[in-house]
Amino acid sequence: MKLPYGLSDFNALISEGYYYADRTDLIPAIEEAGRQLLFLRPRRFGKSCLLSMLENYYDLGRTEQFETLFGALTIGQNPTPNRNRYLILKWNFSMVDASGDVEQISERLHDHINSEIDTFSIRYRQLLPHKVKLHPKNSLISLKNLLNVAAEAGHPLYLLVDEYDNFANEVLTSRAQGKARYDALTRGEGIIKTVFKVVKASAEGSGLERVFLTGVSPLVMSDITSGYNVVENISHFAEFNRLCGFERDEVVAMNRQIAQLCQLPPGAAMEAMEVMRHYYNGYCFSEASDTRLYNPTLCLYFWKQWQHSCEYPKQMLDDNLAMDKNRIAYIASLPHGSEVIEQLTASDRAVTMWLQTGFGIEKLLAREVPDEGYLLSLLYWFGVLTVDGNDALGKTYLKIPNQVIRQLYLERLQQELLPSYELVNTREAVAEAFYLSGEMAPLAAFIEQNMLQSLANRDLRWANELSPKLIFMTLLHNTFFYNTQSEAATGKQYIDILFEVRPDRRQSPLLDHLFELKFIPLKQLKLSDRELQTMSREELAELPLVKAALEGAKQQGEAYWQQLQHDQPQKAWQLQRHAVVLLGFSRLVWLSEC
Repeated sequence: MKLPYGLSDFNALISEGYYYADRTDLIPAIEEAGRQLLFLRPRRFGKSCLLSMLENYYDLGRTEQFETLFGALTIGQNPTPNRNRYLILKWNFSMVDASGDVEQISERLHDHINSEIDTFSIRYRQLLPHKVKLHPKNSLISLKNLLNVAAEAGHPLYLLVDEYDNFANEVLTSRAQGKARYDALTRGEGIIKTVFKVVKASAEGSGLERVFLTGVSPLVMSDITSGYNVVENISHFAEFNRLCGFERDEVVAMNRQIAQLCQLPPGAAMEAMEVMRHYYNGYCFSEASDTRLYNPTLCLYFWKQWQHSCEYPKQMLDDNLAMDKNRIAYIASLPHGSEVIEQLTASDRAVTMWLQTGFGIEKLLAREVPDEGYLLSLLYWFGVLTVDGNDALGKTYLKIPNQVIRQLYLERLQQELLPSYELVNTREAVAEAFYLSGEMAPLAAFIEQNMLQSLANRDLRWANELSPKLIFMTLLHNTFFYNTQSEAATGKQYIDILFEVRPDRRQSPLLDHLFELKFIPLKQLKLSDRELQTMSREELAELPLVKAALEGAKQQGEAYWQQLQHDQPQKAWQLQRHAVVLLGFSRLVWLSEC
């Protein structure tokens, strides 16, 4: 089985027999949606492969290859009249270096566009009356020359722009005058705004018939909107929810093929499905769609390693997606961003009034009247939140899509709460000892000595039962060993945290761990932090409020355990239950049971 990990060239993918999830059935809908389209998806979600497929479908120069490339695909049975009708000009703004000052970035953008126009001129030399004349300093003059030559040849032009916002986003999130350089690129006569003003003008009877742009967020498009206010954002349309990403049936089919190739026992494919559902599923890009999608890059990463060794990868996060943590850190640096990120890390779900499909940088930086909706929306566009339905009032639920993305949130918080090399090493040793023994005392000592004061110093408006959850998730989350579930559904109730041993680690001595957590503020205890520090853990556990909270958590944990055994009797559970009460940000008390 040839898996196209890292391959986005549609021609090579089909010609050389790689796996391809057919999305050509959506080509007619793309044509009907409009002539100038914007399609946004997170990084590494298959956008470049989509553009490559469109390039091969519409390219006049590939007419003879149509049957080879599309004959076995859906569109091959009933192609649209526009197939192989266009000369294709393709730009990829991720190739533009975002370092340096605005003048240097502008020069690199001109160089990239000129380079692509020169490639265009060479590729279509048999179809053009003469070569396109390049202007060495101004690629937009070159573009006008290209349009004139194409019009002389009698062929319309289709412009494909991959990662339209890539280098602008890199500039914005950089530490070196990011906002100032971003403004200079997108506002006034900035080069990005100017480029799209020319694109807009070129589509008004100058031979540029269609434009398709991909990117990550609407931020740049909103900030240049007067320059290119004719583009249609189709990213949230229900019919295009599945345009990129793998559907469940596709993942099931591939799992079965690999399990068969590896001669694995019955049930192996569905076991892999359960693992992938925890780590890679959960994406939805339309409030009008119920279809959940799997991240294609992560799936291909998993399949390639599984097929090679017939074992799951030890690390579930592909390093190519680890840099998304930088996006989370950027939003945490914005006004009120840190509060939003920490609440998401602990609670698993947030609510915003509506999903913002267009907003500029000034909305994100507003300090006087902050709107968390913009921050949450940008996290959604970055792919670290996803749509999870609507409430009774029509507000949009957003949630962390899966455990791989949750890991990015938790790693960021680990870096803030445990900033030193020594603390990181100690945390790892304490956590690993707990995984094996379930002994709470060393864990509680580490938390009290190294984490509680740091949390107490933060502005936690939501200090409640989310606080202990944030602590234990940050401390114990480990994708090498566990499928970690926050608010795991059991019956009609939800377990605070369930650390379930990964199926491929079941032969190890690791224990499963179920946490039921409570929080009691110091005001309710009517005790000071100093008084709590002088009391033994046994004395704390006998305080009436604490005793009642412990007993309630214990009973809930027992009920959840009974339900888990009823719902999943086939699993070889080695479960320890932990009822834990956090007293302010000072002390922990607990009851643990096998």
